[in-house]
Amino acid sequence: MSRAAGPDRMRRPGSRRGAAATVLVLATVAVGLGGVAPGPARGAGARAGAGAVQPLVVLLHGHVVQTRPRPWARRVGYVSALRPLTRVRTVLPVLGRARSRDGKRWVHVRLPGRPNGHTGWIAAGQTRSTATRWRLVLTLSARQIVVYRYGRVARRFLAVVGKPSTPTPTGSFFVEEVLAIAGQVGGPFALATSARSDVLQEFEGGPGQIAIHGTEYLAGALGSAASHGCIRLSTPAITWLARRIGSGVPLTIRR
Repeated sequence: MSRAAGPDRMRRPGSRRGAAATVLVLATVAVGLGGVAPGPARGAGARAGAGAVQPLVVLLHGHVVQTRPRPWARRVGYVSALRPLTRVRTVLPVLGRARSRDGKRWVHVRLPGRPNGHTGWIAAGQTRSTATRWRLVLTLSARQIVVYRYGRVARRFLAVVGKPSTPTPTGSFFVEEVLAIAGQVGGPFALATSARSDVLQEFEGGPGQIAIHGTEYLAGALGSAASHGCIRLSTPAITWLARRIGSGVPLTIRR
C-alpha cells in the first residue's frame, strides 16, 4: 500500500479526491458487518480466530500497553484510539481477560505494527466489547485466501502473494481498517492489516504495512508470487471482502 499503509504502490485515499465520504461509508460497513453481539472471551492461551466467533474490543480512548495485567507491570507501548488512514475506532482481537488484585479489569489483545504478531495487556476501561463471525486464512503455498464465517468456509479466493525477495510474512494478524481506492493503484478496495513486511522496514515513507487489495494498474497473474508482500485479489473478490470484512477480523497467514 501507500506511504501510510504498505509495500504495494497505492496512494492514501480521500483528502483531495473526494473519497473521504466513501471511506466513512466503508468504516460503517466494517463495524456493522464485521461485528456481532458480544460473546464470552476465551482464556489468555487461546488463539485468536480459532473459534467460530472472535471477541473484540473497540478502543474509546488511547491505551498504554503493558506486559502483564497489573498496574505496576512494565509499559511496552501505546495504541491509539483511531486508525491513521480512515480515523475509525481501533478494534483489537481479544486473547483473554483478567482482573488484578485491586479489582481493575484488563484485556489481553493482539496489537498492530512491529514486531509482527505481538500482544499486550490494556485496561478494560474506555473499551467496548463486540465480536466478529469472520476469519481469514491465507495459505501461501496454495496462494489462496479462505474466508470463514462462524467457523465454516464461506469463500475461497486465488491471490497474488509476495515474491521471494519481498515475501508475505506469516503469523497471526488482523484487519486494521478498510479503504476505498477505486481508480488508484491496487484498487478498488484495500484491507490494511496489522502485518508488516519482514524485508521492507519502510516503503515510500510508510511502515511497510501489508494489505489485502485489488489488482488495478498492477501486473502479476492471480496465483503468482509477484507483490512487494501485499496480497492481491481480483476486483470481484476484494469487493466482496470489503463489503463484509471489518476492523478486528483475524487474519492467519501460513506457509
